[in-house]
Amino acid sequence: MAQGTGSINSDYKDWEWSDDAGERARLLQSPSVETVPKNSESQGNGLGATSALGAVFIVVNAALGAGLLNFPAAFSMAGGVAAGITLQMCMLIFIIGGLVILAYCSQASNERTYQEVVWAVCGKVPGVLCEVAIAVYTFGTCIAFLIIIGDQEDKIIAALVKEPEEVGSSRWYTDRKFTISITAFLLILPLSIPKEIGFQKYASSLSVIGTWYVTAVIIIKYIWPDKELVPVEIPTSPSTWTAIFNAMPTICFGFQCHVSSVPVFNSMKQPEVKTWGAVVTAAMVIALFVYTGTGICGFLTFGAGVEQDVLMSYPSNDIPVALARAFIILCVLTSYPILHFCGRAVLEGLWLRYTGVTVEEDVVRERRRRLLQTISWFLLTLLLALFIPDIGKVISVIGGLAACFIFVFPGLCLIQAKLSEIQETRAISWWAQVSYGVFMVTLGAFIFGQTTANAIFVDLTA
Repeated sequence: MAQGTGSINSDYKDWEWSDDAGERARLLQSPSVETVPKNSESQGNGLGATSALGAVFIVVNAALGAGLLNFPAAFSMAGGVAAGITLQMCMLIFIIGGLVILAYCSQASNERTYQEVVWAVCGKVPGVLCEVAIAVYTFGTCIAFLIIIGDQEDKIIAALVKEPEEVGSSRWYTDRKFTISITAFLLILPLSIPKEIGFQKYASSLSVIGTWYVTAVIIIKYIWPDKELVPVEIPTSPSTWTAIFNAMPTICFGFQCHVSSVPVFNSMKQPEVKTWGAVVTAAMVIALFVYTGTGICGFLTFGAGVEQDVLMSYPSNDIPVALARAFIILCVLTSYPILHFCGRAVLEGLWLRYTGVTVEEDVVRERRRRLLQTISWFLLTLLLALFIPDIGKVISVIGGLAACFIFVFPGLCLIQAKLSEIQETRAISWWAQVSYGVFMVTLGAFIFGQTTANAIFVDLTA
């Protein structure tokens, strides 16, 4: 996209934004990214620390996660392998396009995080909506993580106590609500309270190892299936023409790495849009192979009977699968504090902006407020996770929000960035880019509306 001459929306300054109030923006960068300060003289001079290959790894890391557990069920909902692959490929074009647009707008606005770009380019109303969406998205993802912990612990405990799964355990200490609660209170809550989280890099590496191992296990189990695993009917077409749309939330949730993509772009040694296009294309192709391999093999192994969390479909006493469950639990245990950290930082930034108080002036109250925010966030997510045992219902809600990060906000940024260019005549390429932005906003709004309505009127009322 050609860089035009113009000024980006100046409404960004209307609420007296300060660097102190932007603490949450600094925290929302990818766990593996280290960038120089925004006001550093080195910005834009190619002095970042991340190579193009390193950026590919970080973007892959940001995209891959526990969401891969839902891809076999997404293939089932979409109507089979052909429909699932086609849907992924079509959406991938816009997913990559959104990442490139964010880098383009980051350069044009000289901002270094997702929400700062939306603020600077689109103005305060879309900026606030973006920050609220990030807070809700991270909150919902934390609920999903706790549900995943419960799912995997159920299977591991069933194997340890050696009781039939259909009978269930009568021991109070093996009850799902107790195991989730004790794990959350002993491990997650202490990691969520600190103001800084120093283990983010290690958590990211662990997550990558875990997701690749889970994918390998699912593929191997399909190639060499256990004798007791007999798939039920394997759909080859969607049940209705609207059924394919039910797979969209899972795909959006799985490929959503856009919130952390802007800091990754700005951390590169040569932050150029063309180079970034190659980086994100390579990263998304890698993620596509992982998700597609998991989705196809998990779906063909269990057919229409596959669980929303594919690991729940395997028997409890399968040792390689049990190790995969342990990997997922470890990944989630370290990922929850990071997601909570991001959501809490957004809420803190909104509070500071509205009150007009800087971080330095509010140190004592910040500690009390952080403790209150953390405990409230933790208890609410835990309570909802205890009474929403189906992760598919949570994914259907937050998947719609992921569509906003992938389609709506990048589309709005592209439209506003092109409209702000001062040109005597509008070239065909200008109109094409504006039309592309309008289409992205329309598509994202449709996915968000359809999946949210489906979640409210079908899943949550079932």
